[in-house]
Amino acid sequence: MTSTAQSNTDMMNEKPKSSSSSVFTTLSNALIITRREVRDSFRDWRIIAPIIILTFFFPFLAQDVAGRFSNFLQDFGAELIGDRLIPFLLMIVGFFPISISLVIALETFVGEKERRSLEPLLSTPLTNTELYIGKTLSAMIPPLIASFGGMAVYLITLLGGQLQWRPEPALILQIFLLTIVQALVMVTGAVVVSSQTTSTRAANLLASFIIIPMALIINGESFIMFIAPDADSPSGIGALWAIILGMFIVVMLLLRIGNSIFNREELLGRTIDSLNLRNTIKNIWTWIVAVDDDGTPARNIVHWYIRGTAYSLSKLKTQALITVMVFTIAFIGGYGIGLQPEWQLPLTQDTSDIDAYNTTEDLFDNFFGTVGNQQVSLVRFVIWQNARVLIAATLLGMFSFGVAPLILTPIVYAILGYVLSQFVIAGFDISIFLAALLPHGVVEIPVILLATVLAFRLGVVMTKPPKGQTVGRAWTMAFGDTVKLWITLVVPGLVLAAVLEVFLTPLMVVAAL
Repeated sequence: MTSTAQSNTDMMNEKPKSSSSSVFTTLSNALIITRREVRDSFRDWRIIAPIIILTFFFPFLAQDVAGRFSNFLQDFGAELIGDRLIPFLLMIVGFFPISISLVIALETFVGEKERRSLEPLLSTPLTNTELYIGKTLSAMIPPLIASFGGMAVYLITLLGGQLQWRPEPALILQIFLLTIVQALVMVTGAVVVSSQTTSTRAANLLASFIIIPMALIINGESFIMFIAPDADSPSGIGALWAIILGMFIVVMLLLRIGNSIFNREELLGRTIDSLNLRNTIKNIWTWIVAVDDDGTPARNIVHWYIRGTAYSLSKLKTQALITVMVFTIAFIGGYGIGLQPEWQLPLTQDTSDIDAYNTTEDLFDNFFGTVGNQQVSLVRFVIWQNARVLIAATLLGMFSFGVAPLILTPIVYAILGYVLSQFVIAGFDISIFLAALLPHGVVEIPVILLATVLAFRLGVVMTKPPKGQTVGRAWTMAFGDTVKLWITLVVPGLVLAAVLEVFLTPLMVVAAL
């Protein structure tokens, strides 16, 4: 305790350092923990044995599978599929050793606690950030060494074996980068789990929330490798570059979360995890009916609707600005894609179908004769169609740190931008496009933006809680605001937009035609 106090005193008496010097000092101190942990890992045969087996045995197994499968496909004239399988197997060869990192990372803190070696480690003068980074690096380095070793062995056998594979260098770079970011995501996520659980058993159970998303991502990557039209491009597969960037952003968010919620005293003092569901529901209800930061409940339904809604909306300024920017970029991007010759539709101003009607009244009669008896069903369908996308975005936002809502919902507006570009290129009257969009869009677009903002905030609030608030309190406040605004604005807005889309928009389109 004396040495720790003296160290703290010396740190307070030091002059402020530059940011570059501070970063260098942080990394230097973190590497002290890293060297210790890596040295201990390489002394454990239970870790070394799988690394050696996966490094030197699995590449030859993958080579044999690739050769047999390629020969099988050649008999049916499907050489292209066999060639696309090879980079996928290279990625798998690199991924299997990384799975070891999950086991190591899950024991970084909770394993030390069970071995009674955590308290001396936490009593060192290292900061929380230095300790956290050091533990994260130590869990990642041994599996990455095994992964790169296995991939190198596999590449050598491919280049000099019977397949004589000659890939584009950019594709090889992408696979190596995917291996690195996948390891980073798994390790940073597992370290967060390890620092917030009280037993290795609980940490292993929670690891499914890391393994399942990673398995789905790998399935998506393999699908992209098989169908990508730019698989042989010298610059690599464009979709894989996007995945690498997205996963790197997730790594930064996980590091930020882990470092912000890491607490030495709580880690030592917590001996059992408990879930107080009743208290959680009570806290959420408090913020649903709250009208200010103190959690003051509304006096009546009118006061809640007016004051509570305004209070919750006032906390969405930053998230709303980001969401509007993303939607605008999606719309402009869709419009730009539509201007490319290879993406243009063969539209012409052939009005023969419209000329078949003698008067505008015929258009009205034809439309309402077809759907007039189904309008109520159409309203329900439109409500559910919009609601399920927004509900999915909200649920995925909680598990993707707010990233999923900014990917899922703007897709529709990218399509709208694309459709607008086709109208412009074909020379159609823009009033038809506006008539099909604006009557219900004046309600639907703001509602979808609001729901996306709420989903985005619900995920991103965990990465950096407001000052003076815990992650749990910040999240329950965000969830309470989300429920409140869904009740007051989102659901009524979706209903109104659906009614306008079914009853008013067709009339406006027919009038424009």
